[in-house]
Amino acid sequence: MDAWKLPTSLCVSGTDYKIRTDFRVVLDILEAMNDPDLFLPDASEEEIALVRSDTMVQILYEDYRTIPPEDFAEACEKALDFIDMGMKDDGKKKPHSMDWQQDAQIIIPAINRVQGCEIRALPYLHWWTFLGAYMEIGDCLFSQVVNIRQKKAKHKKLEKWEKEFLNANKDLITLQKKISVEQKKEMDNLEKWL
Repeated sequence: MDAWKLPTSLCVSGTDYKIRTDFRVVLDILEAMNDPDLFLPDASEEEIALVRSDTMVQILYEDYRTIPPEDFAEACEKALDFIDMGMKDDGKKKPHSMDWQQDAQIIIPAINRVQGCEIRALPYLHWWTFLGAYMEIGDCLFSQVVNIRQKKAKHKKLEKWEKEFLNANKDLITLQKKISVEQKKEMDNLEKWL
């Protein structure tokens, strides 16, 4: 992909397919990828991967139904490349230190500051522009929260102010485990018996 252009389509097996490029669309994809209700409780890893891929393609590509089945894998690869803005991952597993949905309340002000406007009020903002602003977030509440999460994940010692901040803001700093509606019902039923 050309980093100097904002793509509005992806070429799959020589055919250009229009994509939805607003940042909200990609955030919907990322949210769906982490939605435990998207899968059956006993789904295999392969089934989960297939459902995730299919969901991503349906949300991103405007005419996903016209993509031939034999080109589905390439369409997924191109979609992931678009979402990652063409940046290659080093392949090393990194600790989970942020969640788009949970952290929205502290990500939005940081991106607003970078963009110089209220991004939610914009009728359209390309995903790459949004992601570029995200990458330019400097010192702010969000970066402090992520820094503490990363230190905790790597079992590094927190500074005194970080410990105090963590104790005062556990709900903000602790990443919530996503549970399905079915799991929530089971937990609620269990609590009734206690």
